[in-house]
Amino acid sequence: RTGWLYSTRSASRRMVTAQAAAMGILSQILAAAALVATAIIYGTDVFCAIVQRPALAQVSDAALTSVMGRVHEYGDRRLPVPGAIGLAAAVLAAITAAVAGHAVDATAAAIAVAAEAVWLVIYLRVSAPVNRVLTSAARAGQVPAEARSLQRRWDSVITARAILQAAAATALCVALAVR
Repeated sequence: RTGWLYSTRSASRRMVTAQAAAMGILSQILAAAALVATAIIYGTDVFCAIVQRPALAQVSDAALTSVMGRVHEYGDRRLPVPGAIGLAAAVLAAITAAVAGHAVDATAAAIAVAAEAVWLVIYLRVSAPVNRVLTSAARAGQVPAEARSLQRRWDSVITARAILQAAAATALCVALAVR
């Protein structure tokens, strides 16, 4: 068991172990970044579900259109950044955890990716079209006849969006906590 061949195998094993450890650390850093970014979207959606929705039910259609049109104008410009960071970091956390051989971490991060992907589909199919109509109306100083029904459509998915973000954040917490 001595000699050049044993020494080479031993060095090779140490290198593989060091690479796995580095990937494990990288997966934790990525999961933390994903969690912080996901928390921004989660907090926004929870606020909308528990504060904004009932408050908007008490205002005029003109106020709803003006305020929500402007909120969506800024939100649709600024919130894609943390959303994209959260999703990309979760994908990379899942990959690096898998490469490092950390199955639980990888699975948890993959669950976060799935939750965020479903959230994105709901956002793109339901929320974004409403956002565009209300933003255009607010910019033009108009109140669409369907303003209240548009807001009801948007409100109809906000609880599901918040739950999906909560699931993603919880999964990322698991990815961070298992080691």
